[in-house]
Amino acid sequence: MPGLTRAAIAAQPAWLREVPERVGDRRLPEGARVLFTGCGTSFHAALACGPAAQALDLVQGLGPEADVLVAVSHEGGTRLTLEAVESFPGETWLITGAADSAIAKVVDHVFVATPEIEESYCHTVSYTCAIAAGRALLDEDVSRLPELVEQELAAPPLGASEHERFAVVGGAPDTSTVLEAVLKLREGAHVAVESHHTEQLLHGHLAAIDATVRCFVLEGTRRAAERAAHAMRALAELGSPSTLVPTRHPVVDIVRFQRLAVDLADARGIDADKIRWDEEPWDRARRAYG
Repeated sequence: MPGLTRAAIAAQPAWLREVPERVGDRRLPEGARVLFTGCGTSFHAALACGPAAQALDLVQGLGPEADVLVAVSHEGGTRLTLEAVESFPGETWLITGAADSAIAKVVDHVFVATPEIEESYCHTVSYTCAIAAGRALLDEDVSRLPELVEQELAAPPLGASEHERFAVVGGAPDTSTVLEAVLKLREGAHVAVESHHTEQLLHGHLAAIDATVRCFVLEGTRRAAERAAHAMRALAELGSPSTLVPTRHPVVDIVRFQRLAVDLADARGIDADKIRWDEEPWDRARRAYG
């Protein structure tokens, strides 16, 4: 049923309020070298929690050394994430929406971050709850996140437009938000979106930017904010319609892009929920890689 993604976005404050109680006094081992992993949206959540490596890299033995591996998986069935967990020699955790899954069966600890499995394939609430859970397990106080997300939901939207090309720009600690924003816009609204580190944008990529590209620059802090301002000036010279987006927390900052994805989808008559898994040739493409 169309509208699942929009409903999930709206449900975030309520689901996030449950995270501290779900975590309780559980914590990742103090002083341990903790590494997060996942695939797709789950990797972006992993990246927002702390040091992270792609599951594929871990399977190849290319990840950094760690004492504890925390896997993030929507339903706990992602094949490469399972392989990464099975190959890891140390303590393993899973942050997920399903208590019983293939990955849950092989890890040492399972943490269910949501009251139910998110139904939309364009994941939103499961992403923000996974980040809140991972950070809470690292002893971050996440109790204010529901209120901040409510404020973000009530804020003026970024607004749909007829652009076919977009770019999202930002540096650390906004990398996860940049990558997830691009994924939401691509899978939810089927538009061509690029992601760029702020500094990388200023070293060659501007050659392919013009007035047809709508850009969003995450502001960051300190020196990063200064370079974000420089990027905005450069984009203005190119005539690119650009928005400087203030940053506070990965759970909060992604909400405006979630809203933009469904706004763009609605304006174009697209069902954001299915991410084209119900259409050809995209379903064939998905089945081609397993």
